[in-house]
Amino acid sequence: MLVNCVAYQDGKRLGDIRKEDISAYVKRPECFVWVALKDPEPQELLELQGEFGLHELAVEDAMSGHQRPKVEEYGNSVFAVLQAPQLTGDGIEVGELDLFVGKNYLLSVRHRVEPGFQAVRDRVESEPELLSHGSGFVFYALMDNVVDRYFPIVDALEVQLEAIEERIFTEDSPRASIKELYGLKHQLMVMRHAVEPLIEVVHKLYGGRVPQVCVGVQEYFRDVYDHLLRVSQQLDGLRDMVITAMSVNLAMITMSTGEVTKRLAAYAALVAVPTLIAGVYGMNFEHMPELKWAFGYPFAMAVMIIIDVVLWQRFRKAGWL
Repeated sequence: MLVNCVAYQDGKRLGDIRKEDISAYVKRPECFVWVALKDPEPQELLELQGEFGLHELAVEDAMSGHQRPKVEEYGNSVFAVLQAPQLTGDGIEVGELDLFVGKNYLLSVRHRVEPGFQAVRDRVESEPELLSHGSGFVFYALMDNVVDRYFPIVDALEVQLEAIEERIFTEDSPRASIKELYGLKHQLMVMRHAVEPLIEVVHKLYGGRVPQVCVGVQEYFRDVYDHLLRVSQQLDGLRDMVITAMSVNLAMITMSTGEVTKRLAAYAALVAVPTLIAGVYGMNFEHMPELKWAFGYPFAMAVMIIIDVVLWQRFRKAGWL
């Protein structure tokens, strides 16, 4: 689906144009065209491939909509893939933004990404002096917007981890805590897969030999690189905290099991003493101490009770009961 098709000249918006008029504007050296697609059909991409002269390998990757983050150069043009994770009720859903960037054009293709990038368009149009750099600045603005969307997700995962940590010590649900921690760890892995590959490729956009379309805006890509490093450090910290929380939860389970074992052992000891005495006097031998004694039965019961009371007090003092 075609979302927008807009022509710009010298940092100013000329207006919306038809797809049939793209070639005429692209041929003008002072203009560039920004076309935005959302979940396009293959035929739509093939039409724009002819308009912009896109490389067939890049178009093939954009059609699949399931690529790892990367930036590839094809002559004087750049093809970039950015992953755009989004928090949902079931976890994190990963969308994808494919960018074809040339001297006189920028084609953005969204796959499963909501919301859109109207805010980016409004931002670049409000800064004509920067927009005069052409498609390279729009390329930066889109990438910056995608990276900025990572921060709320990471913050939400941190809040989720804090809630789980509180439940570890306040609720008796170790299995549920382990399940939630593993789910959180999976979400962190999803975020790392979106961030880590992008760090290396963004570094190439401002350091050393940069692509032609990025000349003049390298310092802006360095800002994106710094943001990615911050996100990566947060993810590393959260991963370590999740591992620690898992270890603590397992330790709590072990301690709980030990407490149960001690209680069972204490109760077994309390039952064993009367059983032992009753077993001895239940063997029915003819010659046994106090067998004919009138107070033998009360005496045996008293011994059982006294020993059990003493044991009970010792177990209570030791914390076993």
